[in-house]
Parts: sequence; structure tokens; C-alpha cells
Amino acid sequence: MSTTASAAAPKKRLTTSAMIASIAAPGQRTAAAPFGNALVELAAQRPEIIGLTADLSKYTDLHVFAKAYPERFYQMGMAEQLLMAAAAGFAREGALPFVTTYAVFASRRAYDFICMAIAEEKLDVKIVCALPGLTSGYGPSHQATEDIAIFRAMPGLTIVDPADGLEIAQAVPAIAAHQGPVYMRLLRGNVPLILDEYGYKFELGKAKSVRPGNDVLVISTGLATMRALQAAEQLQKERIGVEVLHVATIKPLDLDTILAAASKGGRLVVVAENHTVVGGLGEAVAIGMLRAGVAPKFRQIGLPDEFLAAGALPTLHDRYGISAEAIASQIKTWL
Repeated sequence: MSTTASAAAPKKRLTTSAMIASIAAPGQRTAAAPFGNALVELAAQRPEIIGLTADLSKYTDLHVFAKAYPERFYQMGMAEQLLMAAAAGFAREGALPFVTTYAVFASRRAYDFICMAIAEEKLDVKIVCALPGLTSGYGPSHQATEDIAIFRAMPGLTIVDPADGLEIAQAVPAIAAHQGPVYMRLLRGNVPLILDEYGYKFELGKAKSVRPGNDVLVISTGLATMRALQAAEQLQKERIGVEVLHVATIKPLDLDTILAAASKGGRLVVVAENHTVVGGLGEAVAIGMLRAGVAPKFRQIGLPDEFLAAGALPTLHDRYGISAEAIASQIKTWL
């Protein structure tokens, strides 16, 4: 709303929605629709790229692509199984489909179609899904708290969980260059920026240390990496050094980098993720360390094994322990 608006003009009522509420903190820098804009830029060089969605182009930022390339955009309606089957058909004919919906609908409703039509056939389909983990306040019907656990068991499927707007933009051309099916969790809308402050560059399949620290190692992914970095800054003021190892690619997992970091210095090792503690990054890291004989003091930060409440996101993030303040507090209790 313009700051020069006439005083006589009716005041516009500002509203928010638990569905599309921003995860950015007040005053935090953001990037607008990084996925949609990166896809438009890439599609200018790759005419085989097409976009498909299940009635959710606005809420997955695919509307940016649809506006730029209407002839390459397909609105499939509220039919996620048909969406995945159509994407498989397009891929067989030489197209490179980017498919968007909500993470709950891809993982719960369309699983068999992704498995049989796309993954088993090793087709080059990129499935990019909004509202991962606890990024919606609308309750269990829209909170994809178990999508990674579901998809980790699918053979041949690469899984990516970007941390911020910078990484989303960098991941788009990287997953397009990768041959085979990819599932990417999507932060959409005005997405926070944080990794650019650390000179980060995304590489598919690689875990990367974002900041050093001698007391604690936090192994994190997705939204939890942003929160872990914020928590690390808070803890630094109390002279607690926290290294943050960002794991953007959950499958295949870069165990070599993770094990090397977890073996250093007898530090507390914490895995943080915006996902249930069942079947996600935490369990993948734990079993990897166990098999390799690496046994540090180990803790998990993640969502509980239950259907979560509806409500305002900041309140829910505090309640379920994935806000920066909650992460910092939990780490201090474990030291």
C-alpha cells in the first residue's frame, strides 16, 4: 500500500492466512518466488521444460512460469494422480516436466503413481512441492510432516530440501541437469535469504559446512538450517560455538562429509529438521553413524510423531521446537 495515499482514502485491511503465511522474521531479507523465477530463466535456454500443476500454480509459484510460457503450462485440476501420470507421459516424449502441488498431496495421494509411472521407469520428472513440514498452520490435512520418510523408501528418487531463497534458485538448474526423478521441498512466496551471508553454493548430493563451531555440530536441512544458523548466532553470544552442516540433498545422503564432521572433537551432534523425527534426516544420520562406528553424543530436533495442531506459524514453531529460540534453548540443555 502506497505511503502517499490520500488520507481520505479508505484504509486497506491487512490480512494473513495460516496457509500462505510467510516464514520470514520481521525485517528479514527475502526473495520473491525464487522457484518460479529460476524456472523461467532456465526455460529460456531449455525449450523442453514444461510446467504442470494440480490447481495450485499460485501457491507453488508456478504462475510465474505460466505467465512467461503459457504454451508450455498445463493446469491439470485437482487430480494429483493424473498430474503425475501425465508428467510421466510427457517425459517419455522428450519433455522435461516440472510438476507442482502440495507436499501432502504428492506424498500421500499420488505415491503409487510416482512410484510406478515415474520412479520405476527412471523418468526425468521434477516434483516440486510446497508446504513442507510445518510451513502451514492449517493442520494435518496440509502439514507434510512425513513426506521425506515416505519418499526416502522409494528407489531411485533424489530428495532435496533447500534452506532459503538463494538455494532454491540454485537448485532449479541443478535438478534439471540431473538425469532422473527428483522430489524437492519448496518454500514459496517471499522466501527468506540467509545462505548468501555465508558464501554458500548449492551442489546436488553434497553436504556443506556453512559456519564453524567447536562445541556443537548441528546437521540440518531445509527450513531447519535457517533456524539453526539463527540459533548459532544467538549461542555465539554465550560463547557456545556451533558448526552448522547443511544437508540439502537427503537422498543420496553425503555420509562421507557427515561422518567426517561427526567424528571431530567429541562434540555434541544434533540433527535438526522440519519433519517428523521418524524416518527423516535424523534417523538416516543415526544409522549411518552406527554402521560406521561413529558414536558421539547424539540428539534430534524435529517434529513429534503425532498429528500437529493448527494455528499461527510462529506459535506452532515455538510449541514444536523448531524456532531459532527453541533450538538454541534445547542445545543449551544438552551441553
